Amino acid sequence: MRSLGSVQHKIPCVFLTEVKEEPSRKRDCQQFQVVATETLNPVALEADIHGAVATEKIDGTCCYVTLYNGRPHLWARLDRKPNKQAEKRFKKHQHQHCSCKGFSWDVEEDFKIVPEAWIPAHRVQHLNGHPVPDEHGHIPGWVPVQKDNKQYCWHGSVLDPEGGAVLVLRPGGDEDEEELEVSAVPLADLMERTLELIGTNVNGNPYGLGSKKQPLHCLVSHGSFGVRNPPPVDFHQISSWLREGPGGRVEGLVWHCSDGTLIKVHRHHLGLRWPDGGASLGERPVVVRVVGGENTDRKGPVLIVLQTQRAALQPTAGRPL
Repeated sequence: MRSLGSVQHKIPCVFLTEVKEEPSRKRDCQQFQVVATETLNPVALEADIHGAVATEKIDGTCCYVTLYNGRPHLWARLDRKPNKQAEKRFKKHQHQHCSCKGFSWDVEEDFKIVPEAWIPAHRVQHLNGHPVPDEHGHIPGWVPVQKDNKQYCWHGSVLDPEGGAVLVLRPGGDEDEEELEVSAVPLADLMERTLELIGTNVNGNPYGLGSKKQPLHCLVSHGSFGVRNPPPVDFHQISSWLREGPGGRVEGLVWHCSDGTLIKVHRHHLGLRWPDGGASLGERPVVVRVVGGENTDRKGPVLIVLQTQRAALQPTAGRPL
């Protein structure tokens, strides 16, 4: 499986951004929005954005595969956030100084308690042995997905803990570049990678997967869906491609730079709606690879071609994963 950059922190926008005092198109009850200017971000230029690999930004919730109790395990994203009192002080500082710089945190006192197994994400800075919050006042991190935790029940729906595998959506065979594949992938093959959980009950289900009666969820490895003929890294050309270009019905773009830097742009950065009509990913044909059941003579996977849109992917032969 193709592997590019791992998402362990907030990814910077390809353009410099500014805050506008108007209701957010992305988050309800947020009375401001962050929008892109036409100026390229110096971070992107320093990372050689023009030589980077452009991939589709997937709209889901971030996951991570690493060891837990000595075995490969699926972890869910859980940012450690400040308590109400600390959040109030932080917002007051931001309002007075128009910046988060200069604000002093007491990590032991100012932040909510997280599960004992919680770990900070890579690249989180530490001071005196404690992880340091980012500019948003959060400490990105991970918590292992457990069967008995209802908060992560949809994460658990893609996980086979006994078999040590997860359900993954990825590009299919070379013969049909539009075809996708759903298959069980050993967690050991995904070690230290990050993925997006997508499906019926995640972020409003922009890809039209499953239904309330037959919910469907799967994982998508970051960087697995490359963009053919991506637009040049230019504000107007990217905006035009997202509005009208072939393959432009995506949440956004993520560039994977040669030095490991990740750079993104979201439709909301450019004042564009999401989702806006059907997402292109949800309309592509899918092959589901299901291992044959115990009472079958099949030695290879069972292949069933299905459409994802408006229906759950349900194998009709072999043993469901």
